[in-house]
Amino acid sequence: MTALTGCDTFVVLPPLTTHGGVIFGKNSDRPGSEVQEIVYFPQKTYNDGDKVECTYIEIPQVESTKAVLLSKPAWMWGCEMGANDAGVVIGNEAVWTIVESETLEEERLLGMDLVRLGLERSSTASEAIDVIVSLLEEFGQGGPCSDTKDLFYHNSFLIADPKEAWVLETAGRLWAAEKITEGYRNISNSLSITTKIDKMSEKLKPYASENNLWDGESEFNFAKIFQSGARCPREESGRELLAKLTAENKFSVEDMFKILRDNNICFPVSDSLSSATTSSQVSVLAVPESGKPSVHWMTGTPDPSLSVFKPFIFTPNVKISHHTVSPKFDDDPAKVVPRFQKSVDRAHNLYRLHQSAVNGRINVLALLQEMEEGCVQDVEDFIAAFQPGQSLSEFDELLKDVVETEVKFLK
Repeated sequence: MTALTGCDTFVVLPPLTTHGGVIFGKNSDRPGSEVQEIVYFPQKTYNDGDKVECTYIEIPQVESTKAVLLSKPAWMWGCEMGANDAGVVIGNEAVWTIVESETLEEERLLGMDLVRLGLERSSTASEAIDVIVSLLEEFGQGGPCSDTKDLFYHNSFLIADPKEAWVLETAGRLWAAEKITEGYRNISNSLSITTKIDKMSEKLKPYASENNLWDGESEFNFAKIFQSGARCPREESGRELLAKLTAENKFSVEDMFKILRDNNICFPVSDSLSSATTSSQVSVLAVPESGKPSVHWMTGTPDPSLSVFKPFIFTPNVKISHHTVSPKFDDDPAKVVPRFQKSVDRAHNLYRLHQSAVNGRINVLALLQEMEEGCVQDVEDFIAAFQPGQSLSEFDELLKDVVETEVKFLK
Protein backbone atom coordinates (compact mmCIF):
# COMPACT_ATOMS: atom_id res chain seq x y z
CA MET A 1 0.00 0.00 0.00
CA THR A 2 1.16 3.54 -0.77
CA ALA A 3 0.71 6.13 1.98
CA LEU A 4 -0.64 9.59 1.40
CA THR A 5 1.09 12.53 3.01
CA GLY A 6 -1.97 13.45 4.97
CA CYS A 7 -5.65 14.10 5.58
CA ASP A 8 -7.22 15.57 8.69
CA THR A 9 -10.77 15.92 9.98
CA PHE A 10 -11.88 17.85 13.06
CA VAL A 11 -15.00 18.47 15.11
CA VAL A 12 -15.67 20.83 18.01
CA LEU A 13 -18.83 20.48 20.08
CA PRO A 14 -20.61 22.72 22.59
CA PRO A 15 -20.00 24.36 24.94
CA LEU A 16 -16.69 25.17 23.25
CA THR A 17 -18.14 26.98 20.21
CA THR A 18 -19.21 30.59 19.93
CA HIS A 19 -22.65 29.76 18.50
CA GLY A 20 -23.33 26.87 20.88
CA GLY A 21 -23.46 24.24 18.14
CA VAL A 22 -21.10 21.90 16.30
CA ILE A 23 -18.27 22.97 13.99
CA PHE A 24 -16.76 20.43 11.57
CA GLY A 25 -13.69 20.82 9.35
CA LYS A 26 -11.69 18.72 6.92
CA ASN A 27 -8.68 19.02 4.65
CA SER A 28 -8.80 16.54 1.78
CA ASP A 29 -5.24 15.54 0.95
CA ARG A 30 -5.04 13.72 -2.34
CA PRO A 31 -2.57 13.23 -5.23
CA GLY A 32 -1.34 16.73 -6.04
CA SER A 33 -2.55 16.76 -9.65
CA GLU A 34 -6.07 15.63 -8.81
CA VAL A 35 -8.98 18.05 -9.30
CA GLN A 36 -11.73 18.20 -6.71
CA GLU A 37 -15.13 19.57 -7.66
CA ILE A 38 -18.01 20.99 -5.64
CA VAL A 39 -21.33 19.52 -6.75
CA TYR A 40 -24.93 19.60 -5.51
CA PHE A 41 -27.55 16.89 -5.94
CA PRO A 42 -31.19 17.54 -4.93
CA GLN A 43 -33.40 15.12 -3.04
CA LYS A 44 -34.66 12.38 -5.34
CA THR A 45 -37.06 9.43 -5.22
CA TYR A 46 -36.49 6.09 -6.96
CA ASN A 47 -38.42 3.07 -8.11
CA ASP A 48 -38.27 -0.33 -6.49
CA GLY A 49 -35.39 -2.31 -7.97
CA ASP A 50 -33.38 0.71 -9.09
CA LYS A 51 -29.59 0.51 -8.83
CA VAL A 52 -26.97 3.15 -8.11
CA GLU A 53 -23.67 3.00 -9.99
CA CYS A 54 -20.91 3.85 -7.52
CA THR A 55 -17.30 4.31 -8.58
CA TYR A 56 -16.73 0.65 -9.43
CA ILE A 57 -19.81 -1.41 -8.55
CA GLU A 58 -23.59 -1.16 -8.62
CA ILE A 59 -25.66 -1.58 -5.47
CA PRO A 60 -29.41 -1.39 -4.78
CA GLN A 61 -30.78 2.14 -4.58
CA VAL A 62 -33.00 3.28 -1.70
CA GLU A 63 -36.50 4.72 -2.01
CA SER A 64 -35.32 8.31 -1.63
CA THR A 65 -32.07 10.22 -1.10
CA LYS A 66 -31.27 13.45 0.74
CA ALA A 67 -30.12 16.63 -0.97
CA VAL A 68 -26.32 16.70 -0.71
CA LEU A 69 -23.43 19.11 -1.25
CA LEU A 70 -20.24 17.21 -2.04
CA SER A 71 -16.54 17.95 -2.44
CA LYS A 72 -15.30 15.07 -4.56
CA PRO A 73 -12.40 13.97 -6.75
CA ALA A 74 -13.79 14.63 -10.21
CA TRP A 75 -13.13 11.12 -11.52
CA MET A 76 -15.06 9.16 -8.90
CA TRP A 77 -18.71 8.80 -7.87
CA GLY A 78 -18.03 9.13 -4.15
CA CYS A 79 -16.78 12.15 -2.23
CA GLU A 80 -14.09 13.03 0.28
CA MET A 81 -16.47 15.15 2.36
CA GLY A 82 -19.84 16.79 2.24
CA ALA A 83 -23.12 17.63 3.91
CA ASN A 84 -26.80 16.85 3.53
CA ASP A 85 -29.94 18.90 4.10
CA ALA A 86 -30.59 17.14 7.42
CA GLY A 87 -27.41 18.62 8.92
CA VAL A 88 -25.22 15.52 8.64
CA VAL A 89 -21.57 16.02 7.63
CA ILE A 90 -18.96 13.34 6.92
CA GLY A 91 -15.26 13.24 6.09
CA ASN A 92 -13.03 10.21 5.59
CA GLU A 93 -9.36 9.34 6.09
CA ALA A 94 -7.11 6.70 4.63
CA VAL A 95 -5.90 4.20 7.25
CA TRP A 96 -3.70 1.12 7.01
CA THR A 97 -4.48 -1.99 9.04
CA ILE A 98 -3.18 -5.51 9.49
CA VAL A 99 -6.38 -7.06 8.11
CA GLU A 100 -5.64 -8.63 4.73
CA SER A 101 -8.47 -11.16 4.44
CA GLU A 102 -9.52 -9.54 1.15
CA THR A 103 -7.25 -7.99 -1.44
CA LEU A 104 -7.78 -4.26 -1.66
CA GLU A 105 -7.04 -4.36 -5.39
CA GLU A 106 -10.44 -5.95 -6.05
CA GLU A 107 -13.11 -3.41 -6.95
CA ARG A 108 -15.74 -2.95 -4.27
CA LEU A 109 -17.00 0.22 -2.61
CA LEU A 110 -14.47 2.97 -2.01
CA GLY A 111 -14.43 4.73 1.34
CA MET A 112 -15.45 7.85 -0.61
CA ASP A 113 -18.49 5.99 -1.96
CA LEU A 114 -19.44 5.19 1.63
CA VAL A 115 -19.20 8.89 2.56
CA ARG A 116 -21.65 9.84 -0.19
CA LEU A 117 -23.97 6.93 0.53
CA GLY A 118 -23.99 7.87 4.22
CA LEU A 119 -24.92 11.44 3.37
CA GLU A 120 -27.59 10.49 0.85
CA ARG A 121 -29.27 7.97 3.15
CA SER A 122 -29.14 9.35 6.70
CA SER A 123 -30.86 11.96 8.85
CA THR A 124 -28.49 11.74 11.84
CA ALA A 125 -24.87 10.85 12.51
CA SER A 126 -25.92 7.65 14.25
CA GLU A 127 -28.05 6.66 11.28
CA ALA A 128 -25.10 7.35 8.97
CA ILE A 129 -23.03 4.88 11.02
CA ASP A 130 -25.68 2.23 10.46
CA VAL A 131 -25.88 2.97 6.73
CA ILE A 132 -22.12 2.84 6.21
CA VAL A 133 -21.41 -0.29 8.25
CA SER A 134 -24.28 -2.25 6.71
CA LEU A 135 -22.94 -1.47 3.22
CA LEU A 136 -19.37 -2.16 4.33
CA GLU A 137 -20.30 -5.57 5.70
CA GLU A 138 -22.34 -6.48 2.62
CA PHE A 139 -20.11 -5.20 -0.18
CA GLY A 140 -16.67 -4.61 1.38
CA GLN A 141 -14.18 -1.90 0.45
CA GLY A 142 -11.58 -2.01 -2.27
CA GLY A 143 -10.35 -0.79 -5.62
CA PRO A 144 -7.87 1.92 -6.67
CA CYS A 145 -8.37 5.09 -4.63
CA SER A 146 -6.56 7.23 -7.22
CA ASP A 147 -6.69 7.48 -11.00
CA THR A 148 -3.01 8.35 -11.27
CA LYS A 149 -1.17 5.72 -9.23
CA ASP A 150 -1.65 2.52 -7.27
CA LEU A 151 -3.25 3.61 -4.02
CA PHE A 152 -5.26 1.28 -1.80
CA TYR A 153 -6.42 1.68 1.79
CA HIS A 154 -9.03 1.09 4.44
CA ASN A 155 -11.00 4.05 5.79
CA SER A 156 -11.94 5.94 8.91
CA PHE A 157 -14.74 8.49 9.14
CA LEU A 158 -15.69 11.44 11.28
CA ILE A 159 -19.46 11.93 11.16
CA ALA A 160 -21.35 14.76 12.85
CA ASP A 161 -24.83 16.22 13.12
CA PRO A 162 -26.11 19.17 15.19
CA LYS A 163 -26.28 17.03 18.36
CA GLU A 164 -23.26 14.71 18.37
CA ALA A 165 -20.35 13.24 16.46
CA TRP A 166 -19.03 9.74 15.81
CA VAL A 167 -15.69 8.33 14.75
CA LEU A 168 -16.00 5.16 12.68
CA GLU A 169 -12.86 3.19 11.85
CA THR A 170 -12.62 0.13 9.63
CA ALA A 171 -10.30 -2.78 8.98
CA GLY A 172 -11.56 -4.68 5.94
CA ARG A 173 -15.22 -5.42 6.76
CA LEU A 174 -14.57 -5.09 10.49
CA TRP A 175 -15.27 -1.82 12.29
CA ALA A 176 -15.49 0.04 15.57
CA ALA A 177 -17.24 3.31 16.40
CA GLU A 178 -16.86 5.89 19.17
CA LYS A 179 -19.49 8.46 20.13
CA ILE A 180 -18.46 12.04 20.99
CA THR A 181 -20.96 14.32 22.72
CA GLU A 182 -18.73 17.10 24.04
CA GLY A 183 -15.26 18.61 23.70
CA TYR A 184 -13.37 18.05 20.46
CA ARG A 185 -11.99 15.24 18.35
CA ASN A 186 -9.78 14.83 15.31
CA ILE A 187 -8.65 11.98 13.09
CA SER A 188 -5.73 11.60 10.69
CA ASN A 189 -4.24 8.67 8.78
CA SER A 190 -4.10 6.12 11.58
CA LEU A 191 -6.55 4.34 13.82
CA SER A 192 -7.53 6.44 16.84
CA ILE A 193 -10.22 4.42 18.62
CA THR A 194 -8.65 2.65 21.56
CA THR A 195 -10.72 1.18 24.42
CA LYS A 196 -13.80 3.45 24.27
CA ILE A 197 -15.92 1.60 21.75
CA ASP A 198 -19.63 2.38 21.63
CA LYS A 199 -20.49 0.15 18.67
CA MET A 200 -18.56 -2.59 16.88
CA SER A 201 -19.01 -5.29 14.30
CA GLU A 202 -20.11 -8.66 15.65
CA LYS A 203 -17.05 -10.30 14.10
CA LEU A 204 -14.48 -7.85 15.45
CA LYS A 205 -13.52 -9.57 18.72
CA PRO A 206 -13.84 -13.11 17.31
CA TYR A 207 -11.48 -12.16 14.47
CA ALA A 208 -8.96 -10.77 16.95
CA SER A 209 -9.14 -13.92 19.07
CA GLU A 210 -9.00 -16.39 16.21
CA ASN A 211 -5.96 -14.65 14.70
CA ASN A 212 -4.08 -14.49 18.04
CA LEU A 213 -4.30 -10.70 18.16
CA TRP A 214 -6.15 -10.60 21.48
CA ASP A 215 -6.25 -13.06 24.36
CA GLY A 216 -9.97 -12.59 24.99
CA GLU A 217 -9.43 -11.37 28.55
CA SER A 218 -7.28 -8.23 28.53
CA GLU A 219 -8.69 -4.80 27.67
CA PHE A 220 -9.65 -4.62 24.00
CA ASN A 221 -7.77 -1.77 22.28
CA PHE A 222 -8.89 -1.43 18.67
CA ALA A 223 -6.07 0.81 17.42
CA LYS A 224 -3.35 -1.15 19.21
CA ILE A 225 -4.58 -4.44 17.78
CA PHE A 226 -5.35 -3.43 14.18
CA GLN A 227 -3.04 -0.51 13.30
CA SER A 228 -0.41 -1.25 10.65
CA GLY A 229 2.74 0.84 10.84
CA ALA A 230 3.49 3.97 12.83
CA ARG A 231 0.80 6.36 14.03
CA CYS A 232 0.25 9.58 12.07
CA PRO A 233 2.07 12.46 13.83
CA ARG A 234 -0.42 15.03 12.51
CA GLU A 235 -3.09 13.63 14.80
CA GLU A 236 -1.20 15.05 17.79
CA SER A 237 -0.52 18.33 15.97
CA GLY A 238 -4.21 18.70 15.23
CA ARG A 239 -5.16 17.89 18.81
CA GLU A 240 -2.76 20.55 20.08
CA LEU A 241 -4.31 23.15 17.77
CA LEU A 242 -7.79 22.21 18.96
CA ALA A 243 -6.73 22.47 22.61
CA LYS A 244 -5.22 25.91 22.05
CA LEU A 245 -8.13 27.37 20.08
CA THR A 246 -10.88 25.97 22.33
CA ALA A 247 -9.27 27.08 25.60
CA GLU A 248 -11.65 30.01 26.08
CA ASN A 249 -14.83 28.29 24.86
CA LYS A 250 -15.02 30.72 21.93
CA PHE A 251 -14.18 28.47 18.99
CA SER A 252 -15.47 29.99 15.75
CA VAL A 253 -15.66 29.22 12.05
CA GLU A 254 -12.55 31.39 11.59
CA ASP A 255 -10.71 29.20 14.12
CA MET A 256 -11.48 26.12 12.04
CA PHE A 257 -10.18 27.99 8.99
CA LYS A 258 -6.96 28.65 10.96
CA ILE A 259 -6.54 24.97 11.78
CA LEU A 260 -7.02 23.86 8.17
CA ARG A 261 -4.56 26.54 7.03
CA ASP A 262 -1.91 25.67 9.62
CA ASN A 263 1.37 24.59 8.02
CA ASN A 264 1.40 21.38 10.10
CA ILE A 265 -2.01 20.42 8.72
CA CYS A 266 -2.20 21.99 5.26
CA PHE A 267 -0.09 20.65 2.39
CA PRO A 268 0.63 22.98 -0.56
CA VAL A 269 0.80 21.80 -4.15
CA SER A 270 4.51 21.12 -4.69
CA ASP A 271 6.69 19.08 -7.02
CA SER A 272 8.46 17.72 -3.93
CA LEU A 273 5.27 16.32 -2.38
CA SER A 274 3.28 13.38 -3.74
CA SER A 275 0.04 14.79 -2.37
CA ALA A 276 -1.55 18.11 -1.52
CA THR A 277 -4.58 19.55 0.22
CA THR A 278 -6.84 19.60 -2.82
CA SER A 279 -10.00 20.94 -1.16
CA SER A 280 -11.33 21.90 2.27
CA GLN A 281 -14.65 22.11 4.08
CA VAL A 282 -15.88 23.78 7.27
CA SER A 283 -19.46 23.30 8.46
CA VAL A 284 -21.18 25.29 11.18
CA LEU A 285 -24.10 23.14 12.32
CA ALA A 286 -26.95 25.05 13.88
CA VAL A 287 -28.22 24.43 17.40
CA PRO A 288 -31.24 22.12 16.79
CA GLU A 289 -33.67 24.11 18.92
CA SER A 290 -32.77 27.40 17.25
CA GLY A 291 -34.51 26.74 13.96
CA LYS A 292 -31.57 28.41 12.21
CA PRO A 293 -29.88 27.01 9.09
CA SER A 294 -26.46 25.36 9.04
CA VAL A 295 -23.74 26.91 6.89
CA HIS A 296 -21.17 24.94 4.92
CA TRP A 297 -17.96 26.61 3.72
CA MET A 298 -16.10 25.01 0.79
CA THR A 299 -12.93 25.91 -1.12
CA GLY A 300 -13.07 23.65 -4.19
CA THR A 301 -9.42 24.60 -4.87
CA PRO A 302 -6.06 23.39 -3.50
CA ASP A 303 -4.29 24.69 -0.39
CA PRO A 304 -6.70 26.49 1.96
CA SER A 305 -3.94 28.96 2.89
CA LEU A 306 -4.23 30.22 -0.70
CA SER A 307 -7.93 29.55 -1.19
CA VAL A 308 -11.23 31.14 -0.27
CA PHE A 309 -13.90 29.46 1.84
CA LYS A 310 -17.29 30.05 0.22
CA PRO A 311 -20.64 29.65 2.02
CA PHE A 312 -23.54 27.37 1.13
CA ILE A 313 -26.95 27.07 2.79
CA PHE A 314 -29.46 24.38 1.84
CA THR A 315 -32.64 26.00 0.50
CA PRO A 316 -35.60 24.51 -1.40
CA ASN A 317 -34.40 26.01 -4.71
CA VAL A 318 -30.65 26.22 -4.20
CA LYS A 319 -28.30 26.51 -7.17
CA ILE A 320 -24.52 26.34 -7.44
CA SER A 321 -22.10 27.65 -10.04
CA HIS A 322 -20.98 25.65 -13.07
CA HIS A 323 -17.47 27.03 -12.40
CA THR A 324 -16.89 24.37 -9.68
CA VAL A 325 -18.12 21.41 -11.76
CA SER A 326 -15.61 19.43 -13.81
CA PRO A 327 -16.17 18.43 -17.44
CA LYS A 328 -17.62 15.01 -18.23
CA PHE A 329 -16.25 12.56 -20.82
CA ASP A 330 -18.11 9.98 -22.93
CA ASP A 331 -15.14 7.60 -22.78
CA ASP A 332 -14.06 8.48 -19.25
CA PRO A 333 -10.93 6.43 -18.43
CA ALA A 334 -12.24 5.93 -14.89
CA LYS A 335 -15.26 4.06 -16.30
CA VAL A 336 -13.82 2.22 -19.31
CA VAL A 337 -12.36 -1.20 -18.41
CA PRO A 338 -9.41 -1.63 -18.20
CA ARG A 339 -9.42 1.62 -16.27
CA PHE A 340 -7.08 4.60 -16.29
CA GLN A 341 -5.48 3.86 -19.65
CA LYS A 342 -5.23 7.55 -20.49
CA SER A 343 -5.34 10.93 -18.78
CA VAL A 344 -7.95 13.64 -19.27
CA ASP A 345 -8.08 17.25 -18.11
CA ARG A 346 -10.69 17.43 -15.34
CA ALA A 347 -9.96 21.02 -14.30
CA HIS A 348 -13.10 23.10 -13.72
CA ASN A 349 -12.94 26.81 -14.42
CA LEU A 350 -12.42 27.90 -10.80
CA TYR A 351 -9.58 25.41 -10.40
CA ARG A 352 -7.90 26.61 -13.59
CA LEU A 353 -8.12 30.29 -12.64
CA HIS A 354 -6.97 29.60 -9.08
CA GLN A 355 -3.88 27.74 -10.29
CA SER A 356 -3.01 30.66 -12.54
CA ALA A 357 -3.29 33.05 -9.58
CA VAL A 358 -1.11 30.83 -7.38
CA ASN A 359 1.54 30.87 -10.07
CA GLY A 360 1.83 34.64 -10.20
CA ARG A 361 -0.99 36.66 -8.69
CA ILE A 362 -0.80 36.08 -4.94
CA ASN A 363 -1.96 39.66 -4.32
CA VAL A 364 -5.31 38.75 -5.85
CA LEU A 365 -5.64 35.81 -3.47
CA ALA A 366 -4.96 38.12 -0.52
CA LEU A 367 -7.77 40.42 -1.67
CA LEU A 368 -10.08 37.44 -1.98
CA GLN A 369 -9.35 36.36 1.60
CA GLU A 370 -10.31 39.88 2.70
CA MET A 371 -13.58 39.26 0.87
CA GLU A 372 -13.90 35.99 2.77
CA GLU A 373 -13.67 37.87 6.10
CA GLY A 374 -16.50 40.18 5.07
CA CYS A 375 -18.55 37.24 3.84
CA VAL A 376 -18.17 35.45 7.18
CA GLN A 377 -19.39 38.53 9.03
CA ASP A 378 -22.35 39.00 6.67
CA VAL A 379 -23.42 35.36 7.04
CA GLU A 380 -23.03 35.42 10.82
CA ASP A 381 -25.11 38.62 11.04
CA PHE A 382 -27.82 36.96 8.97
CA ILE A 383 -27.81 33.80 11.08
CA ALA A 384 -27.98 35.85 14.31
CA ALA A 385 -31.05 37.72 13.07
CA PHE A 386 -32.74 34.70 11.46
CA GLN A 387 -36.18 33.78 12.80
CA PRO A 388 -37.67 30.26 12.57
CA GLY A 389 -39.94 30.04 9.57
CA GLN A 390 -38.19 32.86 7.76
CA SER A 391 -37.68 32.30 4.03
CA LEU A 392 -34.23 31.27 2.85
CA SER A 393 -34.95 32.12 -0.78
CA GLU A 394 -32.48 35.03 -0.81
CA PHE A 395 -29.73 32.43 -0.29
CA ASP A 396 -30.71 30.19 -3.21
CA GLU A 397 -27.62 31.39 -5.09
CA LEU A 398 -25.31 32.22 -2.17
CA LEU A 399 -22.50 29.83 -3.14
CA LYS A 400 -23.05 30.57 -6.83
CA ASP A 401 -22.72 34.32 -6.30
CA VAL A 402 -19.56 34.07 -4.20
CA VAL A 403 -17.92 31.63 -6.64
CA GLU A 404 -18.71 33.90 -9.57
CA THR A 405 -17.31 36.91 -7.68
CA GLU A 406 -14.12 34.93 -7.09
CA VAL A 407 -13.96 34.04 -10.77
CA LYS A 408 -14.19 37.71 -11.72
CA PHE A 409 -11.33 38.54 -9.36
CA LEU A 410 -9.16 35.77 -10.75
CA LYS A 411 -9.66 36.53 -14.44
